[in-house]
Amino acid sequence: VRDSSASNSAPSLVTDLYCTPSSNRSLLFLPSTAGDFISGTSLSACVRPEEGAVEPMQIDVDPQEDQQNSPDINYVVENPTLDLEQYASSYSGLMRIERLQFIADHCPQLRVEALKMALSFVQRTFNVDVYEEIHRKLSEATRELQNTPDAVPDSGIEPPPLDTAWVEATRKKALLKLEKLDTDLKNYKGNSIKESIRRGHDDLGDHYLDCGDLSNALKCYSRARDYCTSAKHVINMCLNVIKVSVYLQNWSHVLSYVSKAESTPEIAEQRGERDSQTQAILTKLKCAAG
Repeated sequence: VRDSSASNSAPSLVTDLYCTPSSNRSLLFLPSTAGDFISGTSLSACVRPEEGAVEPMQIDVDPQEDQQNSPDINYVVENPTLDLEQYASSYSGLMRIERLQFIADHCPQLRVEALKMALSFVQRTFNVDVYEEIHRKLSEATRELQNTPDAVPDSGIEPPPLDTAWVEATRKKALLKLEKLDTDLKNYKGNSIKESIRRGHDDLGDHYLDCGDLSNALKCYSRARDYCTSAKHVINMCLNVIKVSVYLQNWSHVLSYVSKAESTPEIAEQRGERDSQTQAILTKLKCAAG
């Protein structure tokens, strides 16, 4: 493309190189002092107008770079046909809470119902912080629902009050259980019984996970590795670490421990027929690896 305002008699010397990323390709511009601009999808497509020019350097553009840098798309489901109660029953523990919150974020019609189910379920755990977060979301969702043009007056759509008594009691129970488990683990270490120490770390990890403390849960599950005395123990440790790493979205950690579990003799040596328990473990590992 020639700039009509530039003088045709001026020498055409390339002074700069600009690479402007687009959604799926790169647009390259070579501005010259004479107003000549050449664009293309790669540097190899650019030809300098004057003779004897130095060939430009080739640049490889990562096709995934734009996808990684692009903002997340917030999908919205307007007409759901999902049986929410049946769907939620397919999950347990923290994953059920996560799935219900995901539905609440992406499906306005099921938002209040999903948050109520999540609030009810989280009260079976020690996860006080998530309880307070879900209650806040539920309060906001009910206010939005009441302010809609087609809202029915006095329809009785009110969020349950924040159960401060449960919050305080649960915090105390969680602390007492943590102190007991920690004392038990210290006693196991004093007796130097590997199996008891391994179970003690697992029990602490389970408790931290129930409290929503994923970082400490991961530490406890990982520490059990030094006290595993069989391939079955190693696989159990790997599955625990994988579970928490999925919650933390630490995918490199997930793949690392999937590889560790698959390399254990119980999994690696049974290439032929496998019993149902081993096959179930292998299926979990394949799912975790994607």
